[in-house]
Amino acid sequence: MAVSGGMLRVETAGDGQIVDLTEGVRSIVRTSGVERGVAVVFARGATVGVTTMEYEPGGVQDLTELLEQLAPRAHAWAHNRLNGDTNAHAHLRAALVGPSESVPLIEGELQLGTWQQIVLLDFDDSPRRREISVQVLS
Repeated sequence: MAVSGGMLRVETAGDGQIVDLTEGVRSIVRTSGVERGVAVVFARGATVGVTTMEYEPGGVQDLTELLEQLAPRAHAWAHNRLNGDTNAHAHLRAALVGPSESVPLIEGELQLGTWQQIVLLDFDDSPRRREISVQVLS
């Protein structure tokens, strides 16, 4: 198995910002020259996630609202109480979404659906510089 890849670096505002990574991942895939394989996209950090979605304003708003319902910021989370912290909701949301996605490659193209993009979700409560590893396996 051959492995190549690269890093994407994104400055975010935090607070649930959703960032489209698709073109950056495509660029790394093109550079790799891999025709058949898989691209693994992994975000480093305990308060960040990676998933796929239709990246459009309504979808972004709906996902943001759903995650607020599942892990509300204004809750008496043990993490915040025990650590004097304010970002327990961010850790929980990241655990729900997960830090990575794997996308098959055929003829050098990501096999995403027409309305499907790869996105980073930064759940932390302050701005961050996020690093995303893209590994292309063949």
